[in-house]
Amino acid sequence: MSATVIGNKSIKELLDKYTFAQSFLEQNNLVIDGKEHLTMKEYLASFTVEEAEDMALDPHTILMGFEEYIQQMLSFLGEDKSDVESLTINAGKDKTGKQESFGSFTIKTGEIIAIVGPTGSGKSRLLGDIEWVAQRDTPTSREILINGEKPDFKWRFSTSDKLVAQLSQNMNFVMDLTVAEFLDLHAESRMVENKKDIIEKIITCANDLAGEKFERELPITSLSGGQSRALMISDTAILSKSPIILIDEIENAGIDRKKALSFLLSQDKIVLMATHDPMLALLGDKRIVIKNGGIHKIIETTKEERSMLKEIEAVDQKVQNLRASLRQGEILKPESFN
Repeated sequence: MSATVIGNKSIKELLDKYTFAQSFLEQNNLVIDGKEHLTMKEYLASFTVEEAEDMALDPHTILMGFEEYIQQMLSFLGEDKSDVESLTINAGKDKTGKQESFGSFTIKTGEIIAIVGPTGSGKSRLLGDIEWVAQRDTPTSREILINGEKPDFKWRFSTSDKLVAQLSQNMNFVMDLTVAEFLDLHAESRMVENKKDIIEKIITCANDLAGEKFERELPITSLSGGQSRALMISDTAILSKSPIILIDEIENAGIDRKKALSFLLSQDKIVLMATHDPMLALLGDKRIVIKNGGIHKIIETTKEERSMLKEIEAVDQKVQNLRASLRQGEILKPESFN
């Protein structure tokens, strides 16, 4: 939004659209009570010459400063990104320097892509390339494009303006905060208007994913691994503006993996997950096979594999039931697996 556009907008329109704009007005000692219906130009012109001189008020400087403030705040909040519709991986090389066996691979919003391969094969390296938005400047020499174009470099270096949110295998909290306080802090940094509702939604969703529910007043350092992962998945999906989610081995998280993926997709994200779990791999639309540090194959999930998925899910459910029985202190019997 240019300074000219800002000048022609009513103060009410600006505050309705940019709730944080109130801070700019207060910092510049601009009292707007009863004048919200005026455009910014009309408001600035309403001061007498004496008032403007006393306040060192220059309308042009104010409007230019207002424009810069809005742009900086939108950038900080992660709301100035153009819509991300696709992520493209252009081939690099494997650990031996051999060219990867594909040219270019594009992933669209709403797709789940599994990344599979032996431990140490390079799955995390691929996730790292995507998080870094690599431009032929990592050990793999891969190139990452957004919407078919080279991304803005601010997405690589900004601490607050991230295209990618990565959920690693280990979630360790060190802050002395309760769950509610931690979420309140994050919501405050995002300057959301309805913090209370957002926090409750995140906690509800996290408890829906976690194996064991937790209270809002529980210290985050007391959360189990599964509870921590459930909380961060919910927080990332609801509060994070990052359109791309990278997940490293969600099967080790102790949460409802299928429900977690469905939840993330409902938020219009691109989801990539490194996994050893056949059920998760077949839940993906495609899977990237990593070998010797490079992308060896890209396989689209077939109809036959989809039909097998039902059987795998049934077996998985039996295993989950056995785990639940063990946690409840029950004695397992042969028929428990039937």
